[in-house]
Amino acid sequence: MELTFWGAARTVTGSLHLLTLDDGTRLMLDCGLYQGRRDEAEERNRDFPCRPSEVHAVLLSHAHIDHAGLLPKLYAEGFRGRVYTTHATVDLCGLMLRDSAHIQEKDAEFFNKRIRKKGERAVEPLYTMEDAEGVMGRFVGLPYDAPMEVAPGVTATFRDAGHILGSATITLDVETPRGTRTLGFTGDIGNPGRPILRDPAPLPPCDWLICESTYGGRTHEDAGTAADRLGEVIARTAARGGRVVVPAFAVGRTQELVYALDRLESAGTLTPIPVFVDSPLAVNATAVFQSHPECYDRELLDYMMTDPSPFGFERLEYVREAARSKELNGLRVPFVVISASGMAEAGRILHHLRNSVEDPRNTVLVVGFMAEHTLGRRLVERRETVNIFGRPHALRAEVAVLNAFSAHADEPGIVDFVGHLDGERLQTVFLVHGEPDRQALLADALRAAGVRDVQAPERGHTVRLA
Repeated sequence: MELTFWGAARTVTGSLHLLTLDDGTRLMLDCGLYQGRRDEAEERNRDFPCRPSEVHAVLLSHAHIDHAGLLPKLYAEGFRGRVYTTHATVDLCGLMLRDSAHIQEKDAEFFNKRIRKKGERAVEPLYTMEDAEGVMGRFVGLPYDAPMEVAPGVTATFRDAGHILGSATITLDVETPRGTRTLGFTGDIGNPGRPILRDPAPLPPCDWLICESTYGGRTHEDAGTAADRLGEVIARTAARGGRVVVPAFAVGRTQELVYALDRLESAGTLTPIPVFVDSPLAVNATAVFQSHPECYDRELLDYMMTDPSPFGFERLEYVREAARSKELNGLRVPFVVISASGMAEAGRILHHLRNSVEDPRNTVLVVGFMAEHTLGRRLVERRETVNIFGRPHALRAEVAVLNAFSAHADEPGIVDFVGHLDGERLQTVFLVHGEPDRQALLADALRAAGVRDVQAPERGHTVRLA
């Protein structure tokens, strides 16, 4: 069998790997949207490593768009296999893929009407709502820790990854002439000790492991300080009469922020200003979170004994309507707005940033990893000028970064996770979902911990496994 690394290879976004068995069966691990500069994103998202109609099944680690966001395009181009994932991920994808299609259509319409320069060709959406609806009919929901035959001679098992609701690591046990071989895939490994979700479950012995590397060479701040630091940012911004604008993934990060704010409010330490979650997707995703308590950790379950509504408090408003969203930018009082997308590449967050970055009273609060060539990364780098909707804006607002909210394991966490595998059996760790400098640092750390072979494959690289 052969493994081709087609997405998230030496980059952090667009997860997609293709496993081709000797009988020609093709299985995809994730099918994610590449997010970055428009031209590069169009190129990378345009082609698949094989004809979609030849893909037998997709094994999906979780619902984030950089892991699931190309599924509607795969369907549009002929895929009619099954998408295997956890029950919670099915529910989240039902929201996120439809939302992504809506954004694709609306952003193309906005660009063509408002921004397109003379002589430029019109932008077509990558896929439509009809494509998103179609691929949702191919999903099969599975519980954690329940082996499932996903192709002849291939058994998949999903285990809790602790990254977002429903996220999973995946092992594929493949029957070969020399016996059963196991390929492991971490998806995105969660950061242990974070609220809401359980810590990542260990993997069984593997022959090969595809491993994320987002935070190679880095150690996160103590997750226990995240809520307090969040409160500090809000307090100092409100004191100077500004607003706090938070780009956040609608699924996972938004709920974690709201839960942290809820706890600060319950403790009486949250600055008394309005808080808005301005994302219809986040509103719906929060309802999905509330319907899957089987994914919660013990801390949240205990907290709910005294506060049965951990994702809402009196001064919090969930915003659905576009008209209400526009009203927020006219407010002349301090407030907090949490809005998608998480890397500030699309959605309502762009409008809030456009109306906020030039005022030094305001704060842009970054609570997650920002990939190269995204607006979020340019904010983290504190560029003097950032382009929003194709127009330059002076960045005068404060930019605060809190990596204690990261949903990814840091280097010590990844080394510990991989270190629990059988080192005698593990042949190779393939690092994906990371930038090259981060991968080099993590590779050194894994080798120092006893891993024999660590590789960081380039996009399109194929290896023969067995």
